[in-house]
Amino acid sequence: MNTNNPIQWMEDLQKNISDLIARSPAADVEKNVRAMLTQGFSRLDLVTREEFDVQADLLARTLARVDQLDVHVSQLEARLNALEGATQRPVAASGTGPSTPTVASPASTPSAGNVPPAAPAGL
Repeated sequence: MNTNNPIQWMEDLQKNISDLIARSPAADVEKNVRAMLTQGFSRLDLVTREEFDVQADLLARTLARVDQLDVHVSQLEARLNALEGATQRPVAASGTGPSTPTVASPASTPSAGNVPPAAPAGL
Protein backbone atom coordinates (compact mmCIF):
# COMPACT_ATOMS: atom_id res chain seq x y z
CA MET A 1 0.00 0.00 0.00
CA ASN A 2 1.10 3.46 -0.79
CA THR A 3 0.71 5.60 2.34
CA ASN A 4 2.09 8.76 0.74
CA ASN A 5 -1.02 9.49 -1.32
CA PRO A 6 -4.26 9.49 0.73
CA ILE A 7 -6.48 9.15 -2.34
CA GLN A 8 -4.54 6.13 -3.54
CA TRP A 9 -4.69 4.65 -0.07
CA MET A 10 -8.54 4.98 0.02
CA GLU A 11 -8.85 3.39 -3.41
CA ASP A 12 -6.61 0.49 -2.32
CA LEU A 13 -8.67 0.01 0.85
CA GLN A 14 -11.92 0.05 -1.14
CA LYS A 15 -10.51 -2.50 -3.59
CA ASN A 16 -9.33 -4.78 -0.78
CA ILE A 17 -12.74 -4.63 0.95
CA SER A 18 -14.53 -5.37 -2.33
CA ASP A 19 -12.25 -8.34 -2.98
CA LEU A 20 -12.82 -9.61 0.55
CA ILE A 21 -16.61 -9.38 0.21
CA ALA A 22 -16.52 -11.06 -3.21
CA ARG A 23 -14.61 -14.03 -1.72
CA SER A 24 -16.72 -14.22 1.44
CA PRO A 25 -19.69 -16.51 2.04
CA ALA A 26 -21.93 -13.44 1.70
CA ALA A 27 -21.47 -13.55 -2.09
CA ASP A 28 -22.49 -17.21 -2.14
CA VAL A 29 -25.55 -16.46 -0.01
CA GLU A 30 -26.59 -13.70 -2.40
CA LYS A 31 -26.22 -16.01 -5.40
CA ASN A 32 -28.21 -18.75 -3.65
CA VAL A 33 -30.99 -16.34 -2.65
CA ARG A 34 -31.20 -15.01 -6.21
CA ALA A 35 -31.39 -18.54 -7.61
CA MET A 36 -34.07 -19.50 -5.08
CA LEU A 37 -36.15 -16.39 -5.81
CA THR A 38 -35.81 -16.89 -9.57
CA GLN A 39 -36.98 -20.49 -9.22
CA GLY A 40 -39.90 -19.43 -7.00
CA PHE A 41 -40.97 -16.69 -9.38
CA SER A 42 -40.84 -19.06 -12.34
CA ARG A 43 -43.40 -21.28 -10.60
CA LEU A 44 -45.80 -18.36 -10.18
CA ASP A 45 -48.02 -17.14 -13.00
CA LEU A 46 -46.29 -13.79 -13.42
CA VAL A 47 -45.88 -11.56 -16.45
CA THR A 48 -43.07 -9.27 -17.38
CA ARG A 49 -43.42 -5.52 -17.08
CA GLU A 50 -43.42 -5.28 -20.89
CA GLU A 51 -46.31 -7.74 -21.19
CA PHE A 52 -48.19 -5.89 -18.47
CA ASP A 53 -47.71 -2.54 -20.23
CA VAL A 54 -48.93 -4.02 -23.54
CA GLN A 55 -52.07 -5.38 -21.87
CA ALA A 56 -52.69 -2.11 -20.00
CA ASP A 57 -52.44 -0.19 -23.29
CA LEU A 58 -54.80 -2.64 -24.98
CA LEU A 59 -57.29 -2.27 -22.14
CA ALA A 60 -57.13 1.53 -22.34
CA ARG A 61 -57.78 1.47 -26.10
CA THR A 62 -60.64 -1.00 -25.62
CA LEU A 63 -62.27 1.16 -22.96
CA ALA A 64 -61.96 4.22 -25.21
CA ARG A 65 -63.63 2.28 -28.03
CA VAL A 66 -66.42 1.15 -25.69
CA ASP A 67 -67.02 4.79 -24.75
CA GLN A 68 -67.18 5.76 -28.45
CA LEU A 69 -69.63 2.97 -29.19
CA ASP A 70 -71.75 3.94 -26.18
CA VAL A 71 -72.05 7.48 -27.51
CA HIS A 72 -72.88 6.16 -30.99
CA VAL A 73 -75.57 3.82 -29.63
CA SER A 74 -77.07 6.71 -27.64
CA GLN A 75 -77.21 8.83 -30.81
CA LEU A 76 -78.85 6.01 -32.75
CA GLU A 77 -81.39 5.46 -29.97
CA ALA A 78 -82.23 9.18 -30.01
CA ARG A 79 -82.72 9.08 -33.80
CA LEU A 80 -84.90 5.97 -33.50
CA ASN A 81 -87.01 7.58 -30.78
CA ALA A 82 -87.40 10.71 -32.90
CA LEU A 83 -88.51 8.64 -35.90
CA GLU A 84 -90.93 6.61 -33.80
CA GLY A 85 -92.32 9.81 -32.30
CA ALA A 86 -92.86 11.27 -35.78
CA THR A 87 -94.84 8.23 -36.97
CA GLN A 88 -97.01 8.12 -33.85
CA ARG A 89 -98.17 11.77 -33.88
CA PRO A 90 -101.95 12.15 -34.32
CA VAL A 91 -103.24 13.68 -37.56
CA ALA A 92 -104.42 17.29 -37.23
CA ALA A 93 -108.22 17.61 -37.14
CA SER A 94 -108.28 20.94 -38.97
CA GLY A 95 -107.93 19.29 -42.36
CA THR A 96 -105.18 21.63 -43.47
CA GLY A 97 -101.96 20.25 -44.76
CA PRO A 98 -101.26 16.85 -46.26
CA SER A 99 -103.11 13.93 -44.81
CA THR A 100 -100.98 11.13 -43.46
CA PRO A 101 -102.56 7.80 -42.67
CA THR A 102 -102.27 6.62 -39.11
CA VAL A 103 -100.88 3.21 -38.50
CA ALA A 104 -102.96 1.03 -36.22
CA SER A 105 -101.23 -1.16 -33.74
CA PRO A 106 -101.66 -4.94 -34.21
CA ALA A 107 -103.59 -5.20 -30.92
CA SER A 108 -106.33 -2.81 -32.14
CA THR A 109 -106.63 -4.30 -35.64
CA PRO A 110 -109.35 -6.94 -36.05
CA SER A 111 -108.25 -10.17 -37.60
CA ALA A 112 -108.50 -10.16 -41.39
CA GLY A 113 -111.49 -11.94 -42.86
CA ASN A 114 -113.67 -11.77 -39.73
CA VAL A 115 -114.88 -8.18 -40.05
CA PRO A 116 -116.15 -6.65 -43.30
CA PRO A 117 -114.68 -3.29 -44.33
CA ALA A 118 -116.53 -0.24 -42.98
CA ALA A 119 -118.66 1.79 -45.35
CA PRO A 120 -117.30 5.28 -46.11
CA ALA A 121 -118.95 8.01 -44.04
CA GLY A 122 -121.23 10.33 -45.89
CA LEU A 123 -122.54 7.87 -48.52
